[in-house]
Amino acid sequence: MFGWGGRILRIDLSRKKFIVQQLDPSLAQNYIGGRGFAVKTLWDELPPGIDPLSPLNKLILAVGPLTALPIPNSGKLLVAAKSPLTSGYGDGNVGTWLAVHMRKAGLDMIIIEGKAERPTYLYIENRGDEFRVDFNSAEDLWGLDTFTTEDKLKRVHGSDVGMVLIGPAGERLVRFATIVAQKGRSGGRPGMGAVMGSKNLKAVVMRGHGDIKVADPVLRKIGVDAIVATKSKPNYPFWMRQGTTSTVEWAQEASVLPTYNYTEGQFDEYEKIGGFSVERSKVMTRSCPQCVMACGHVVKDAEGELAELDYENIAMLGSNLGIGDLAKVAHLNRIADMMGMDTISLGSTLGFAMEASEKGLLKERIEWGDYKRAAEVAMDIALQRTKLGRLLGRGVRAASMELGPEATEFAMHVKGLEVSAYDCHAAPGMALAFSTSPIGAHHKDAWLISWEVQRGRFDYTREKVEKLIEMQDIRGGLFETIVTCRFPWVEVGLELDWYFRLFKAATGMDMNMEILSTINNRIYTLIRAFWIREYGHWDRAYDTPPAKWFKRPLSKGPLKGAKLDHDGYQRMLSWYYELRGWDERGIPRKDTLRRLGLEFVIPQLETKVNLN
Repeated sequence: MFGWGGRILRIDLSRKKFIVQQLDPSLAQNYIGGRGFAVKTLWDELPPGIDPLSPLNKLILAVGPLTALPIPNSGKLLVAAKSPLTSGYGDGNVGTWLAVHMRKAGLDMIIIEGKAERPTYLYIENRGDEFRVDFNSAEDLWGLDTFTTEDKLKRVHGSDVGMVLIGPAGERLVRFATIVAQKGRSGGRPGMGAVMGSKNLKAVVMRGHGDIKVADPVLRKIGVDAIVATKSKPNYPFWMRQGTTSTVEWAQEASVLPTYNYTEGQFDEYEKIGGFSVERSKVMTRSCPQCVMACGHVVKDAEGELAELDYENIAMLGSNLGIGDLAKVAHLNRIADMMGMDTISLGSTLGFAMEASEKGLLKERIEWGDYKRAAEVAMDIALQRTKLGRLLGRGVRAASMELGPEATEFAMHVKGLEVSAYDCHAAPGMALAFSTSPIGAHHKDAWLISWEVQRGRFDYTREKVEKLIEMQDIRGGLFETIVTCRFPWVEVGLELDWYFRLFKAATGMDMNMEILSTINNRIYTLIRAFWIREYGHWDRAYDTPPAKWFKRPLSKGPLKGAKLDHDGYQRMLSWYYELRGWDERGIPRKDTLRRLGLEFVIPQLETKVNLN
């Protein structure tokens, strides 16, 4: 079997045991890799309704058939588990050399089970078919930040290893703790770092030996040509100057820049934190392995330390909090990276706290634009020092439910995952993208907003829904299963045909949009079934965006007065369900499950809900 390593490494922390298993070829054919492997494994192996922070949860590290190949931006790893933030399916991807070493070792997936008795880190190495897994004490690493931990582990194992690890936030089970690599790469927004922490697992370190086998050696030439094509795109030079940070100016012009906890779509001080400000302040760029378009723009923060920025963290820790100073925003981002917290959820949680404080729902004071107080609360969340930190460390959904009905009106989340950095008062298509994302309100699966702004943002049309599913097929179905970065395609316009050609050369299998759509619908539908099984019921409300966008219109800018229309949104949601083959509740139909080869889902779902 070309393109896949053909092996799964299963590690039991409780018993300090491991086994190497063969990959089922049908799993590769039907689910490709990455997210597909993860959700199928979690469905098959997790007892329904488990506590995500219990030893029964499983942490999945998965690559895909194009990961680590000599092609554009291939150094990505997918991390997944049942989410402690949402109680549903959770995943994320992170750039790390661990992905490269997994591929060199012929591993398609690492499944980590159980819970170590004491703080532990894993060291994995292979020689051909022989694997070594060391269960090393992490007592001296527990409590250390991610930067210090990485340095210490590299001194022990060498600078050429791959690793992922957690910081104090993961150890203390902050529900939006992430898994971190390379002092700035961070993934697993729905609490994958907390899952690691619940297992007393500080880090996974690996060195792989071997070559990646592909079906056709022409892959190397296609890969080089794809790299040349990427660098030849007209937008490539500007991308290299500013990366995603230029989105600040675009979002301001389009009135979608999250401001004051998504109350507004424009920020008066946007120029101070925008792409040109980043370009002037930049001291270096950083990237994931195998990258040809580095997106990590490094500046000096308010403490004189280096911090890596992109659009999402600038918007969420800047305009969303009313902070118009790039160095201060950078310092908040550095705190998140060192502590191992998601910057989007942290910015949303701090914004929620500021609005709750403004409305008198919190006795603790935290005011808009107060950078020092924001930094204090961020550290409090990471270290869980006070009642406030413990409340906010559970995420905005849980915090709002504790503070009462008024607080739920401005809790910016879907299914418990905080909204990414795009205001949707006047973007119903993007609101639908957030609400139907398979992990909660994340932009990763369908960044529809640019297309929507160009085509007509006030329309509630079936065309938008069809475009959304097309984007989900590509962003979530292709890039999250072949497990490479989507930026060459989405940011500079590298044509999808390159990836279909690369897939054919790597695996010997054909890939096109029709095949991709079927595979993605299978994966999305299985993820939806997982949510329903874990919740024990389902309702359209779970696929509905935050109340603020419906009830509190924009009060400034060219779109003053704009808000979402409830009836129009519900029409779009019904079209989405229809196109996915789900019923009006958002539950997959039996004939859809059978058509997608998901018959095995039916018996478990029928114990939870009535299937049509």
